[in-house]
Amino acid sequence: MAENYILHITAGSGYDDDQHVQVPVNVAQPIRISSDLADIELNVRIQDYKGLPHDSPATSPYFSSEPHAYNQDQYSITLRFTAKKPAGEDGAGITATNLQFGNDFDHPIRDRLPPGFNTAMSIVRWWIDPGLEGDAYADKPFLYGPALSSFNTVYVGAGEIDEDKGGLWFEEGGDEAGLKAREEIGAPEANKARMKWALRADSKEKWVFEYDQTYGLDFFNPYLDFSSLALKLPGFQLPIMKYWDGQGLRYVLRNKETDQTYLVILFNLYHKDFVNEDGTLKPGAKESLAEQREIPIPEDEGDYDEVEALKEAREKFGPKFGEDGYEKTSPDDVD
Repeated sequence: MAENYILHITAGSGYDDDQHVQVPVNVAQPIRISSDLADIELNVRIQDYKGLPHDSPATSPYFSSEPHAYNQDQYSITLRFTAKKPAGEDGAGITATNLQFGNDFDHPIRDRLPPGFNTAMSIVRWWIDPGLEGDAYADKPFLYGPALSSFNTVYVGAGEIDEDKGGLWFEEGGDEAGLKAREEIGAPEANKARMKWALRADSKEKWVFEYDQTYGLDFFNPYLDFSSLALKLPGFQLPIMKYWDGQGLRYVLRNKETDQTYLVILFNLYHKDFVNEDGTLKPGAKESLAEQREIPIPEDEGDYDEVEALKEAREKFGPKFGEDGYEKTSPDDVD
């Protein structure tokens, strides 16, 4: 079934995808998205890419560079982010408490959640991003985390565009001024230590994404495989197409306090029948996504085994994973 669908990625400063631009995938030159709130440069990279535009490279040198080759990362969302000071704003910037990154949806997904979903979410929070909060059962489901603990790499400064590594490239840290600013608030130098440090409330208050200061942010992991359209976690594999309701996968960079968005990236799947040979969408393509919500989920629930999933997760994370009453906030205790 997955081979009959084509991935199309757009991005803009808000939710209206009619105002979005198409995102070139695995191309070194980033696209620029500007609004009254922020200037953003964006690279999206996907391993074994077969989507639109048709002439997109299948991969990027990003994936053969470390640490991504070792991690076997499958995709990356990399951006330069420069927030602008709103008119009448007295503050210096956006606190790490308020700058969020994550996913949300326009319509309920509770009737489409697969067997073992809660186990999968425990794995995600435990191993991938302990800062995630949300409600998958809401009328408008969401799952957001603080950007400071969600992004794998945070660089304070403009960084560089390295074509040999696939475009925007950031190491954890910053330029001279950025390193000094991190040191002054006690932010760790290493990315995993910074992500753990950023889970603390006092750390999120100390870190401010300053207006007119550029930050390099990179989000990547090996768990979402776009080539097979599957989510792959320890003990848990989800064939996305089986439970898909036509809604796109949406990544949002937003302000928790004001509900304003800085960046919205939309990953949509279109049936090949709705895509022209030149890569443009045929009339009715968007309407076809809404019609997908009316298609029932197949009754066969597959071979998911929660006991086996928990066993494999405990082998990877430790014997207390998933026990009632055990605080599952981080792979390590938060100081």
